Amino acid sequence: MPVPFLDLRAQYNSIKGEIDPAIQKVIESAAFALGPAVENFEKEFASYCGVSHCIGVSSGTSAITLLLKAHKIGPGDEVITAANSFVASAEGITHAGATPVLVDALEVTANMNPSLIEKKITTKTKAILAVHLYGQPADMDPIREIARKRKLLVFEDAAQAHGALYKGKRAGSLADGATCSFYPGKNLGAYGEAGAVLTNDPHIAESIRMLRDHGSKKKYEHEIIGWNERMDGIQGAVLSVKLKHLDAWNALRRKHAEHYRSHLQNVDFFEEAPGCISNYHLFVIKTQNRAALQKHLKEKGTDTGIHYPTPIHLQKAYAFLGYKQGDFPFSEKLAKEILSLPMYAELTEEKIEEVVRACA
Repeated sequence: MPVPFLDLRAQYNSIKGEIDPAIQKVIESAAFALGPAVENFEKEFASYCGVSHCIGVSSGTSAITLLLKAHKIGPGDEVITAANSFVASAEGITHAGATPVLVDALEVTANMNPSLIEKKITTKTKAILAVHLYGQPADMDPIREIARKRKLLVFEDAAQAHGALYKGKRAGSLADGATCSFYPGKNLGAYGEAGAVLTNDPHIAESIRMLRDHGSKKKYEHEIIGWNERMDGIQGAVLSVKLKHLDAWNALRRKHAEHYRSHLQNVDFFEEAPGCISNYHLFVIKTQNRAALQKHLKEKGTDTGIHYPTPIHLQKAYAFLGYKQGDFPFSEKLAKEILSLPMYAELTEEKIEEVVRACA
C-alpha cells in the first residue's frame, strides 16, 4: 500500500463541496487581489488566534519582512532567531535589511534554546524571532522574560503552528507580533502562496497594510515606498473554508502522532514540552541510520522528508554571517538524524500501520 508523505487531493475531496463554490464566487466577482474574501478571512483568522488584526500577504517570508519593516527594524539592526529552521526565517530578516543572529536548538524539542539567547544580544539587537518548529510552540515564557529585561521585541514565526497552543493560548498570540505561512502543505494551507501577519497594534497593522500594497491607503496615492505583497482573493476564500476544519484536522494529526508513538520501535521522538499542544505539522523521528531507513521506506512505498538537512548557518547563502561547522552542535546533529514520516489528517490507520511495519 503506497503511503504518500502528504495527500492534498484527499483533503480537497473531503471539502470539495465547500471549496468549489467559494472559489467560483471569487471568480464571478473578479476580486482577485485582496477583496472581500481576503477581508473575511483576515477577520476570521484574527478571531481564531485571539488577536486584533490579521493582514493577509503573499507568503510567510514576506510576512516576516513586512512585520520587521513596520517596526522600523532594518539596516544596522540584528534579530535573533533559530539556526534550526527553514531558511525563510532568516530570509525575512535579511530582506528587511537586518542581520540574522542564530541560536542553537534544544535537542529534546528541536526548538530554539532560550538559555543561549542572552549571550547573543548586542547593542544592535532589536528583536527575537521565535520559530515554532514542526508545530510545537517555542518556550515563550523565558524568551519573553529575556526580551522584557533587555527591552527587545518578540515575534513568532508561526508558519508551522496553526492552532497549536502554549499554556492555553494559540500560537500567533504569544508575542508582539506573529507571522504565518499558508503554503499548501501547511495545516492551514492555501491553493498557492499566501501568508499573514498577526498583531494587536492598530498602527502596525495599518503600516503593514500599506507596505503590502505599494505604500498606499487609497488607490494611486502612495505615502511610502512599499511592495506588492497582497494575498489573492482565491486564497482568502480557500483559507476561510479550511479554517472551519482546522481544529478537527489538528485533532486527527494528534491521534495519528499517538499511534506512531505507541507502535514505532528503535527510533527516538521529540518531546511535547509541558504546557504545549502541538498541531503535529510534521511527525519527525530521530535515527542514526537515516539513509538506510529512508531508502527502505521508499522501497516499501512510503514517502518521507527531511526538515531540514542543512541548518541555516551552513547554507551557502548565509556564509557571509561567518558561522562555521560546529557552531551549533545540536542543530547540526539533528540535521543528520531527523526523518519526517507521513502526517496529514486524512492518513488512515491502515496506512500508519503500513509505515510502522516498514520501519520494523
